[in-house]
Amino acid sequence: MFATVMIAGLLSGCVDMTTTPPVDSRPQSQSMSAPVSRSGSVSVSDFAAVVARVEPVAERECRARTAGANCDFKIVVETDPKAPSNAWQSLDANGRPVLTFTVALIADVQNTDELAFVMGHEASHHIAGHLARTEQTAITGALLGGVLIAAIGGDASTIETAQNIGATVGARSYSKSYELEADQLGTVIAYRAGYNPVRGAEYFTRIPDPGDRFLGSHPPNTQRIETVRRTMATL
Repeated sequence: MFATVMIAGLLSGCVDMTTTPPVDSRPQSQSMSAPVSRSGSVSVSDFAAVVARVEPVAERECRARTAGANCDFKIVVETDPKAPSNAWQSLDANGRPVLTFTVALIADVQNTDELAFVMGHEASHHIAGHLARTEQTAITGALLGGVLIAAIGGDASTIETAQNIGATVGARSYSKSYELEADQLGTVIAYRAGYNPVRGAEYFTRIPDPGDRFLGSHPPNTQRIETVRRTMATL
């Protein structure tokens, strides 16, 4: 079976800002023009304004930094009120990059600088090719895990378990560095769109800190804030 279900689950949403729901439980996304209740300091019109400023900058950076990639970003809002606070990057059936934001995340950000930074971060995952890179390391991990167990005489069930573990280890081997890469380029995108990424990174002061766990999917919040500040010092 080659652990295809496990790998698909690991890659869904890939390296997002918060926790990604399982691929088979994620509701269908709707266009960004769908009605969104106003919460906190960011309104529907604020969201549209951030999209109008960030999207062309992200697409310009994508074209400048990639060769042959699809840089036509589609930005959508997941309007299910039960969906957790989250944003993620994915590809549609035609390979178009899609940035999805839940209503809960839009409610969580306190200003447009935070929203612009999150948007730039998610766009950066696509520009840096993180989905494809994570898929490759997950497949490699699954192969190695299966081969090692098969070599010592493991049965089919044990081999599949080893493939799943290998896929998890492979997928997460570089996930922290990918998050920091996306924070760095996301800072550039937000700044060039006219927002304050340092103020935007204050978002990290309010979300749970994952710490520096072995094979954790995200780096410590303090490290992410420092990455933003260090990047801004070069702009």
